[in-house]
Amino acid sequence: MSRAAAAPLSAPLAGPLAAAALLDRARVGGHLRALRKARGLTLKRLSERSGVALSTLSKMELGEVSVSYEKLAAAARALAVDVAQLFDDRAGAAAGAMAAAGAAAAAPAVVQTRPEDAPRYDSEHYRYHVLASDYPGKRITPLLGTVLARRRDEFPDFIRHAGQEFVIVLSGRLRIEFENGHRIELARHQSAYFDSGIGHVYLSLGRTQARVLVAMA
Repeated sequence: MSRAAAAPLSAPLAGPLAAAALLDRARVGGHLRALRKARGLTLKRLSERSGVALSTLSKMELGEVSVSYEKLAAAARALAVDVAQLFDDRAGAAAGAMAAAGAAAAAPAVVQTRPEDAPRYDSEHYRYHVLASDYPGKRITPLLGTVLARRRDEFPDFIRHAGQEFVIVLSGRLRIEFENGHRIELARHQSAYFDSGIGHVYLSLGRTQARVLVAMA
């Protein structure tokens, strides 16, 4: 994350960083394909359930495209799994162990995560680490992210997903623009909580890219 944040604002991914991003997309795609097949679903059926275009799902499974959290979450909901299972084998293993143990099984008391060990996913507009991905049955999805986007017109549409969202700025400055015309600006250590079903986008302001901690529920 620190390397990404320090990179020139207009610089594309290169070298080891680009390779890591491609590997992450391939891993996410492989998990998506395995979960879909385990449920006996065709790409067409998953597309119908999730609302994600069939062509996009196909490219996601092949690791050929990076997509927003919205589309990943939609696919996970359609598969009835924690979105963390698309990023980390440990999440699926933990969930499977709990299911096998029956109702008496309990989630671990605590799971520790170092950002450098957390699965990373790069999209066109954000780079983020998925924290606590191996905690089964999470009610909150925590993400540590870097906001790459700087203009609303970089997005084809606002991002929407069911639930609520909390964000706190760790460094830099952030603007959140909503589809209802409302916008807010946050400086370091300022935060916001909102209904994530309302279309929204994050934009970096100032000279450096904003680094944020996001919690989605």
